Amino acid sequence: MKRKIREKQFHLSDLFLLPICLIFLYPFYYMVINTFKTMADMSMNPTGLPKEVYLQNYVDILTNPQIYQSFGNTLFITVCSVLAIVVIGEMAAYPIAFRKSKLNDAFMVYLMIGFLVPFQAILLSLFEVMQALHLIDSRIGMILFYCNGSALTVFLSVGYMRTIPRELQEAAIVDGCSIPRVFFRIIFPLMKPITATSIIFNTMWIWNDFIAPNIFLGTRAKGTIVLEIFRAKGQFSVDWPRFMTMSVVSIFPILIFYLFMQKHIIRGLTAGAVKG
Repeated sequence: MKRKIREKQFHLSDLFLLPICLIFLYPFYYMVINTFKTMADMSMNPTGLPKEVYLQNYVDILTNPQIYQSFGNTLFITVCSVLAIVVIGEMAAYPIAFRKSKLNDAFMVYLMIGFLVPFQAILLSLFEVMQALHLIDSRIGMILFYCNGSALTVFLSVGYMRTIPRELQEAAIVDGCSIPRVFFRIIFPLMKPITATSIIFNTMWIWNDFIAPNIFLGTRAKGTIVLEIFRAKGQFSVDWPRFMTMSVVSIFPILIFYLFMQKHIIRGLTAGAVKG
């Protein structure tokens, strides 16, 4: 009897969540369906199915060399930035988690203050610093800029590292392992759930970021895919089907990435919350 009641409640919750799900999916449907229309068809019937499937939008986008260059820039910046964020963040978390001191506590407070300061408040100063270091319009400059995302990785890693038995580290040191070797051979492999979570969050942030590339990257040859979408907008008019096609093309890789990696988000955050 109780089992039947639970099944009934489960189905009722599904019925309640279905309209909410449809509301969130509607913008994606609207964007995808209009990529198969001409501008005239979209103006006449923006929400309906196309009378004829129009593939020229995808042909124009996928035969444009600038799209592939922008994809390459985005992929290079994202991969290098995420690798740097993971390594720097988890290395910074290692002494904080295993060595309790006032200096480490002060460092954690410093990182917390960094979360409270909005990016827009330091934008002018940050631009002047990057200009003085000749990092404007540079992919390396963007990678260094995105390394500020290491703060989130530090917070996620500290709580998880504190659950790792100290005996593992002590035994390795007694056997003659150096501190770097202990970290990379023992601690780092045990951080897979948090590492995966950090990779997912930072990849989605960097891939979809618009503000920083728009400010610090002036040359089109070094621009990201998001900037290329922005440049598709005309001065007086917008070819919306083409604009939406570029958006779909740019979203597709990160959507596939998220679908394959979403289980690691819950696993990593749950592990950090329970064990931390």
